[in-house]
Amino acid sequence: MNSNIQKLYQLANKPTRLIIGLMSGTSLDGLDIALCGVTGNGLNTKLELLKFETIPYTADFKKEVRTVFSKKQVDLEKLCLLNPWIALQHAAIINTCLQKWNIKNEEVDLVASHGQTIYHAPNRLHRQQNFGNATLQIGDGDHLAVATNIITISDFRQKNIAAGGEGAPLAVYGDYILFSKKGEDRILLNIGGIANFTFLPGDIENEQILCTDVGPGNTLMDAYMQENFPGASFDADAAIARSGRVHEALLAAFKEDDFFKQDLPKSTGPELFNLLYLQNAKQKCCPEALSVADTMATLNKFSADMITAAILDCIKDKTGVTIFVSGGGIHNPLLMQYLQEQLPACSFHTTFENGIDPDAKEAVLFALLANECVSGNALDLLKGTMDIPAVAMGKISFPG
Repeated sequence: MNSNIQKLYQLANKPTRLIIGLMSGTSLDGLDIALCGVTGNGLNTKLELLKFETIPYTADFKKEVRTVFSKKQVDLEKLCLLNPWIALQHAAIINTCLQKWNIKNEEVDLVASHGQTIYHAPNRLHRQQNFGNATLQIGDGDHLAVATNIITISDFRQKNIAAGGEGAPLAVYGDYILFSKKGEDRILLNIGGIANFTFLPGDIENEQILCTDVGPGNTLMDAYMQENFPGASFDADAAIARSGRVHEALLAAFKEDDFFKQDLPKSTGPELFNLLYLQNAKQKCCPEALSVADTMATLNKFSADMITAAILDCIKDKTGVTIFVSGGGIHNPLLMQYLQEQLPACSFHTTFENGIDPDAKEAVLFALLANECVSGNALDLLKGTMDIPAVAMGKISFPG
């Protein structure tokens, strides 16, 4: 037997696996690295978040990735070069963190790498009849495995698409395993660049589970801040948005896109919600110049309104729904204020109450997907769930 296959077989049968989950989102702020102890699989999974850090990306890293990020036309040579290069940057971060944590690489069973999303192209967005759903994440798994000497699971989204999904969001798999609670309707709301949520019914009926993107979370606000305030990545404490006033005509123009008329579940990305989207909306309704503060105030309200509308569309007349929030949006006090005001029948919490740092949640979920890939049962527990393929995801890369 190939020694790597033998090692994989042995770790699949271990009672507890040490797994590093990696997440690099569309905000390009840094690499989330979560060291998890994972016992069991499926609904018997127990997970402990042992270590977590977000390592900020350098200006050079962001500059290189942005040359190909979310663009229809790119330099193919640069794209080819970035695929291994990003993996090697991530591997160096892993090696540095493990050294800092006094953990040897050989003690880690798996690395679960989301990679860096470059383009997300569901059919609902590209609308080309001859092609289906597609997405592309780069940061090659083989390079990661060799550079860390750890078996690596990567490129999770392709199997989801191959089995009939849109490749996003994938949070439902880990949300169902970690956060389902009989007798309590729950929503796991993640506000990253794009906002998405998982609805977990209290009766644990698969047919009612829903996982969907809802539109922009931070992506438009962050892009606009970066355009107007060089060196600023986001609107800290919503200071700029709070200083402005919502422009109602612009807010209405933001909401006109067909995406918001499409049924849940659905997926999207900065390929749609970007500065061109903002520019086009302004041209429709704002012949006068609009201040930066008023624009930010309107973008903030736009994100809040579309998150609210999607949640209400999902829960209908249910009351007492518990919402657990994660992602960068939890640090935006104005956005969170709007959500709580507009969803008074829901109670708001963060995933800290479940033992998961809300900034670490996505990285943790990919560690869970890697665990299911090697020791689970193709997530049979989700069979019958609406538009959610019950498949194990991830490609396996060996160190040698």
